[in-house]
Amino acid sequence: MDNMDLTCGHFVNPFTDIGFKIIFGQPASKELLITLLNELLAGEHRIENLIFLDKENHSDSMADAGIIYDLYCLTDTVEYIIVEMQNRFHSSFLDRTLFYMCRAIGRQVENLREKRRKERELQTGKPETEEDFLLSEPMQENYGSRYKLSTVYGIFLMNFREPGLEEKFRTDTVIADRESGKVVNPHFRQIFLQFPYFTKELKDCETLYDKLIYTLKNMQHWNRMPDALKEQVFSRLEELAAVANLSLEDRIAYDKALDRYRVSRIVEEDAREAGWKKGLAEGRAEGRAEGLAEGQAKEKVAIARNLKSLGLSTAQIAQATGLTEEEVESTVNN
Repeated sequence: MDNMDLTCGHFVNPFTDIGFKIIFGQPASKELLITLLNELLAGEHRIENLIFLDKENHSDSMADAGIIYDLYCLTDTVEYIIVEMQNRFHSSFLDRTLFYMCRAIGRQVENLREKRRKERELQTGKPETEEDFLLSEPMQENYGSRYKLSTVYGIFLMNFREPGLEEKFRTDTVIADRESGKVVNPHFRQIFLQFPYFTKELKDCETLYDKLIYTLKNMQHWNRMPDALKEQVFSRLEELAAVANLSLEDRIAYDKALDRYRVSRIVEEDAREAGWKKGLAEGRAEGRAEGLAEGQAKEKVAIARNLKSLGLSTAQIAQATGLTEEEVESTVNN
């Protein structure tokens, strides 16, 4: 493990749950989140404003409890966005992200009235009372309109390599025709970012998108922002993410989160090292076994040739050495 992984720099570590929410998940950091999302969705969609929704999807049963996203947002043009930072690999990660997406989509139909209320609140900039909402709500709608969906984006920032994805930094998924690649339904979008595959140095980062990703990957080691990061967004990030600027409550929570992060990295490294040592030991044992078998085979060949020179028959040599008669014939004739 790189010793830098365990140092505490001037800035919070975005790969901790608290650090990520300090940077992107509070009202004061909304503009930072909008900037990141717009860079990720460049050429596809542009967000001007968003609100943070309750991060916990209200569940119908105890079995559904704990369906929690790091960030859950609604944009001013009525797209729902799930943003999650996942620090460690776990089994069925891709299945879980699919479940999150489907749950968010399903809730749009189940909670149609609440969905409309939130949409109008975002568009008008002020909350509606129940009476206001009922007066403005259409009395009747056709069956099909009930299932008209808003787009749900799932953006998953991953500090690990996922075996189910290609070995690259960014993977975009859509619902598309398998043969033509044409998008069938535009309302389901997932973006997976595997940070171990982002290997650019700062000097190679020409776009704001690359600079943001580079900063997220490395900022926990810095004592100040590099001079090359001149855009206004990095000044704001420097202000919000400084450990020294945290409230006492956030600092206590962050220190605990950082301890968990460090322990998880140590456990991962210990497991990796144990696996390497086990593999090395097994390799040595296998090598010794192969060497012994090869030596025994050569010894049998030498004995067979000596016995043949003494005039023994092929059957007698086979019985004495454990070789088959075919092996004896092949051995003594070569």
